[in-house]
Amino acid sequence: MKEKLKHVFFDLDHTLWDFDKNSGLTFEKIFRINNIDVELRTFLDVYEPINFNYWKLYREERVTKSALRYGRLKDAFDAVGVYVSDFQINQLSVAYIDYLTTFNHLFDGTIEILEYLKHKYELHIITNGFEEAQERKMKNANIKHYFKTITNSEMVGVKKPNPKIFNFALGLANATPEESIMIGDSLEADIQGADNIGMQTIHFDYKDVTNNHDFKRVIDLKSLINYL
Repeated sequence: MKEKLKHVFFDLDHTLWDFDKNSGLTFEKIFRINNIDVELRTFLDVYEPINFNYWKLYREERVTKSALRYGRLKDAFDAVGVYVSDFQINQLSVAYIDYLTTFNHLFDGTIEILEYLKHKYELHIITNGFEEAQERKMKNANIKHYFKTITNSEMVGVKKPNPKIFNFALGLANATPEESIMIGDSLEADIQGADNIGMQTIHFDYKDVTNNHDFKRVIDLKSLINYL
């Protein structure tokens, strides 16, 4: 693998940037500011799978960006039995995006692995996240300078696993699939999507729950050294 590789592509959320931790801290803050009376852990336990499903629908072009931002909050509040008006849900959805990028916890080993890889490969990002938020996340977490190119689904008009976003990213990086590898947490969006166009892949299974596949897999970022 190492001999042919020239380009390493990373997903951002749930791969380098610790989305769950930063999201939880964001909700804690906006609930406090807006006097929302809900137990945080109870809310997050229902919100996280709801958010996951909305992002799947968003990838599949079955909901819009605005519907995702509203729906995931509305459904979560309904699930925990807390009434919040539509007006306040819309306020909270804006505040969530505004504050989310002020928390910048990275997964353990992120800086170490990027420092290790930057001397050996050109590094890139391919993300389905919202363009304005992703830019701020990378800047505020002080990792943007590691990446030669950043491809966002909003730039391309399609989302991973659509082959168009991977081909766009390869073109931007002046790379071929054969000399490129994709690392990400989503088996469907990152791994199968990249594999479908001939890229090598490593599944970052940080929850250590998905080992019933034939793709290379790591459960911590530092283990990437074994492959790269």
